[in-house]
Amino acid sequence: MTQKERRVFLINYLKNEEESFKGIVIPHDTEAQKHLLRALMNVRPPMPVSKDFTDIQDEYLQQENRQRGIVSLGDLSQEQPEIYLWQGDITRLSVDAIVNAANSAMLGCFVPCHGCIDNAIHSAAGVQLRLECARIMDKQGKPEETGRAKITKGYNLPCQYVLHTVGPTVHEAVTEKDCEQLRSCYRSCLELAATYHLKSIAFCCISTGEFHFPHALAAEIATQTILHYQQTHQNRLKVIFNVFKDKDYELYKRKLERHCPSKGNDTNC
Repeated sequence: MTQKERRVFLINYLKNEEESFKGIVIPHDTEAQKHLLRALMNVRPPMPVSKDFTDIQDEYLQQENRQRGIVSLGDLSQEQPEIYLWQGDITRLSVDAIVNAANSAMLGCFVPCHGCIDNAIHSAAGVQLRLECARIMDKQGKPEETGRAKITKGYNLPCQYVLHTVGPTVHEAVTEKDCEQLRSCYRSCLELAATYHLKSIAFCCISTGEFHFPHALAAEIATQTILHYQQTHQNRLKVIFNVFKDKDYELYKRKLERHCPSKGNDTNC
């Protein structure tokens, strides 16, 4: 099957699952078809799918991921020993694990084609990711606490695993509780990485998007927490700070330079 044939098959399958979607007309334009497929996947609840669907979806998504370009650790340059900074789409990274800034439901973003990282990761991974998250949350029986983290497979992502963590939401002024909860997000992910013997992990800018944590303070907490962890543990975990915006790249670049060991700076929180 061609990518177009796979895409049309997947759209038709998802349309036929929901009565209200059956009247949707599939557009001829490639980008419009991609937008429609992503939207249908985003709104789909966590329920089983056929093997035909998963087989074709996996072929489709893996080809799309290859076309976007897969980035390996060897393509990145170190800012410090075992510390990397990279600007780009986190779903392109071929590392042991990437970190997803999730919400307490832990089921991914249901808003069609939303720009959040939660949506991007679930869209690139495939419907299996939401199904696994649902199984985990059903077993837990309550929403995920802020500052905690869960691990799932990466499915069609280039990474092996996804670490899902719930960051604090800032409503007005940042509180010390907000700061401690954000530190806990990073620590929880680092602890999971150690438990699963991961060698590399890519962190997004947790809580700075939809959760409104100030970018500069979030970058300071992220770099301090991770550098302190690296100094106090001997597991040689390679950490990638993944940013999307130019201002975040500059923030992390400056903070990592300021905390460079060669300059004798203390990185304790």
